[in-house]
Amino acid sequence: MHISEFDYDLPQDLIAQHPLSERDASRMLVLDRQNETWHDSTFRDFENYIRPNDVVVVNNTRVIPARLKGHRELSGGRVEVFLVRELEPNLWTVLVRPSARLRTGMSVVFGQGQLEAVFLDDPGPDLRTVRFRFEGDLDTVLSEVGSTPLPPYIKRPEGALPADDARYQTVYSKFHGAIAAPTAGLHFTEQMLAKLKERNQLVEITLHIGYGTFEPVRVEDISQHEVSSEIFEILPGAAQRINDARQTGGRVIAVGTTTTRALETATNNNKEVVSVTSEARLTIKPGYQFREVDALLTNFHLPRSSLLILISAFAGRKLVLDAYNHAVRARYRFYSYGDCMLIL
Repeated sequence: MHISEFDYDLPQDLIAQHPLSERDASRMLVLDRQNETWHDSTFRDFENYIRPNDVVVVNNTRVIPARLKGHRELSGGRVEVFLVRELEPNLWTVLVRPSARLRTGMSVVFGQGQLEAVFLDDPGPDLRTVRFRFEGDLDTVLSEVGSTPLPPYIKRPEGALPADDARYQTVYSKFHGAIAAPTAGLHFTEQMLAKLKERNQLVEITLHIGYGTFEPVRVEDISQHEVSSEIFEILPGAAQRINDARQTGGRVIAVGTTTTRALETATNNNKEVVSVTSEARLTIKPGYQFREVDALLTNFHLPRSSLLILISAFAGRKLVLDAYNHAVRARYRFYSYGDCMLIL
């Protein structure tokens, strides 16, 4: 299939620039795959679509302050560094703008000197490798010099606002490691979580969202596209709860594409989720046979993106794009701070 088959027109004013005042006030487009229909709803009705034996699986990763603004140690020129992945302690893959003049051995300094990045390679590829130098704990240092890594379509001329620090995290985020939020989970409130926990229907797993989630599709033939790997963990209790739900006739409802990728990666040939700490290398495209996920809550995704391709694999390209066009006409809010879609 050609990447142009996963395109749609979106007015710029439908790209949500700020979250709603209340997390669960979002609209929700409910898509019925079997009947190939949809209807408009709200996220506050989400619990009404959950059956007694279902489980709702969320990704409890926590976004780190991955956007760093600093200056070249020698010239003082401004440099922005975006953390992509930790390769080993203090050794990271990063995106750098501008990158052309930063050669092996050169340094960028952040804050008041709390953090220094030494480049270990010359310009060329998009991703560069740096070794960080600092005193103390890296998480603490990043909280001092870094900022919330909002997507580029959310316009903040001076960078993320203080409100973004809280609202670009899910209320159930726990484990630091993501460079983007699992945005389908941004709609949940503590009250919604409490109801799911009371029914024993909430399951948490962890996938640290990396570059692969938002990396552009650079090939024309999507069969050639591969999504970069991401680290994930499913604990024994979570795997058992998911398998118990399926054995009693319940559905597995994944919150977000990252949760979906982790679950499908961790499912064995007997369609059982296994407890594992590993890397999700699976690229989901049309033709993929889902083994674990029965329903999916997701936000609206960028045209020509790997996430839109995944959603199309789950619900069918034509049905998804028709629903997206309806969402445009009905003026849903799109992308990270936007509304959501429940695919049944």
